[in-house]
Formats: sequence, structure tokens, C-alpha cells
Amino acid sequence: MAGRRRGTAARRRRAARLKAMAASGGLVLVLLVVFWSAVWPYITGALVLGGAGAAAWWLWRADRLVRGRDRLWRQEEAVKAGHRTLTEVDAMTGTEFEDLVASLCRRDGCTEVRQVGGANDNGVDVVGRLPDGRSMVIQCKRYAPSSTIASRELRDLLGAKVHFEADLAVFVTTTRFSRPSERFAVQHGILAVHRDHLGLWNNGASLLSLSQVNGRGQGDSRHRVRWKRAYGR
Repeated sequence: MAGRRRGTAARRRRAARLKAMAASGGLVLVLLVVFWSAVWPYITGALVLGGAGAAAWWLWRADRLVRGRDRLWRQEEAVKAGHRTLTEVDAMTGTEFEDLVASLCRRDGCTEVRQVGGANDNGVDVVGRLPDGRSMVIQCKRYAPSSTIASRELRDLLGAKVHFEADLAVFVTTTRFSRPSERFAVQHGILAVHRDHLGLWNNGASLLSLSQVNGRGQGDSRHRVRWKRAYGR
């Protein structure tokens, strides 16, 4: 009996609260109608500010999600790079090698990276922008390790740099540069990424860090002898 009385009292209190809320809402509505000409600018401003705040929050949240996915992608690429060997790179097709180079550029924070290799590529396989905003053009040559990059191929890339009005030209190869081609690259500001530097880049070094050792790393005459023994020439 006492329980039923308590339940009835609770229902009455809820009904009273609902009536009070309805009365308050009705009063607010009446006041809005009566004083609409005076309060509408404030209400409109509040709605605009609220909408702008909601939009800003949505954009901030979307940016966080995109950045989070980007960080995850870079981490996955770094893990893949740690397990990718140069022997696997040697087995790639030319297009796959270009895709690898483009992926490494993106991993390093380069933007607007795209592959342009083909019949009418004007001597360039990949274009994009460095993290500092400078434009770059890249020539990719997946040659057998026993091959050598000749100076004429560097001259072709220099012409492509002028054609595309790029700030930096990069030549990436799976083999080595001849001494004249290496000197040509250094003289004309071309970043020459030979096989050993490609291995460093593939294993986590950034593209820009390779510019600090440009023109070096191919060793002396004894190193070239060992290279020829290892790769058949």
C-alpha cells in the first residue's frame, strides 16, 4: 500500500515538472513573439556562431582523422621498407620501381607526388614537391647492378628540369654512376641516388638527407673492383 502511494506521488511530481516546463516554454515563446523585433539579431547571431563552431569542430575532427590515417600509412610504409631488400627491388618492373620511388617520396612528406612516366614523359618519371615546397622531377632507372649510368642520361634529366621549371632534379637507380656522370650531377645540382644510397633511402633515410652525401658513397678503385666481382663486370 505504501509502495503504491509512493509511486503515485512520484508520478504527480513528474507531471508537475512537465507542466512547469511546458509553461516555461510557452512563456519563452510568447516573449519571443512579443519582442521578436528586438531579439532576432541576437538569436540569429547565436545560431550563426553555433553553426560556425559546429563546422569548425567537424573540420578539426576530420583533420585529426586524416592526419591519424596518414601517420599510420607512414608507419606501415616504414615497416615495409625495413623488410624490402634490394634483391626484391631488382626483380621489379620499371613501373613498379617508379611506384616504389613515389611511395618513398610520400613517406618522407613530399606532396603532389605523381607518376608521369611513359612514351611522352619528357625524361621524367615522377614529379612532386619536397616538404619545404620546392618542386622536383625524378628519373628512375631500374637497371641491372652490373650496368653504369652514363653522363648523357644526366644531361637528359637536366634538360627535363629546365622543361618542367623544377627546383631539384633527382636521378634514382639500382646501379652506379660513371665517374663523369657523378661529376656532372654534382656540378649541376642533380641529386644522384645510386644503389648504395637507394638502400639507405629504402631503409628509412630521408630523400633530403641524401643530398648531404651527394657525389659520394661509390668508393675508390678497390670498391669498384669488388663491385665488378659481385655483379659480373
